Amino acid sequence: MSNLTVSRHFVEASLIGAARAGYDTRDMLREAGISPDLLKIEMARVNSDQFSRLMQVIWTRMNDEFMGFGPRQCRAGTFATMCALVIDCPNLEAVYRQAFQFSRLFEPMVSMELEVDDQVARLVTVIEGDISDPMYFMRESLLVIWHRLGSWLVGQPVELLKAEFDYPRPIHGDEYRHIFHCPLAFEAERTTLTFDKRFLSAPVIRDRPEMHQFLKTSPADLLSRPDESNTFTGRIRALIGRDFSKPLPDFEWIAAELHTSPQTLRRRLKQENTSFQEIKDLLRRDMAIYYLGRQDLPINDIASKVGFTEPSTFHRAFKKWTGVTPGAYREGERSNIGE
Repeated sequence: MSNLTVSRHFVEASLIGAARAGYDTRDMLREAGISPDLLKIEMARVNSDQFSRLMQVIWTRMNDEFMGFGPRQCRAGTFATMCALVIDCPNLEAVYRQAFQFSRLFEPMVSMELEVDDQVARLVTVIEGDISDPMYFMRESLLVIWHRLGSWLVGQPVELLKAEFDYPRPIHGDEYRHIFHCPLAFEAERTTLTFDKRFLSAPVIRDRPEMHQFLKTSPADLLSRPDESNTFTGRIRALIGRDFSKPLPDFEWIAAELHTSPQTLRRRLKQENTSFQEIKDLLRRDMAIYYLGRQDLPINDIASKVGFTEPSTFHRAFKKWTGVTPGAYREGERSNIGE
């Protein structure tokens, strides 16, 4: 079971190109196990498995890994071919340089170019030709896929120092905090990810059998399931676990487990654009959404499973998270069953 969820915004944004090309997006949603009615709820979220399936449905049906947003079609299998090329690279720097060379074979080019100076390395977005990406989905996906692919290949998340975007802060800009875990800047000159250049010498530790397995669900999984194992956010989520029916560990205990002081941990969480309270709240929200998808579980049981002694308190909290009651949310999800 995955205990991460994805905002309704990204579900709707991912389908814009398909809708424009005349595809039945409601049918695509159903194939991915997502109820079209659920998306009527403004603050709805889907679990990462559903979002991953939706990406694969869109790519397969459209035979376009740019999903109708790009300056041209990007046939299914392009990403896999690039991966087959970079798996033999010795380190992360070689991976990014080789991937860029591969992208240059296609015209117009859509890629990220590596720039290195004395202290830092940057991945800079390069998009030639006209794109139709009104909700920035393609540009966000490009950043996420290149960053997380590199992290996976070297077996450690490449910690970002800064993420910059050459467009205004979008209405869903708050979601960026949980995607990039670093300071954000909008209306910048270029769209770039900046990180410490020491990561460039990190060796590629994956082999071909691992890559073969990885490609069964990628790049969909890269978009829906961030590897947070090296972020403090992810490590705290892991320490809290999924059993909210017993008292949660306190902040001091968490800090001790992570071999840091509470003050340092607070500062690190601030750098990752979050807080201990927010991590607990979002984990509870994601668990509640997961359990509501299991139609056999009474809502009062779900309340206690996610750590609420009073069902009424759970109802209030859930409405704050999603804008609707647990019952209304379940109704939205249920409409997909049996269609």
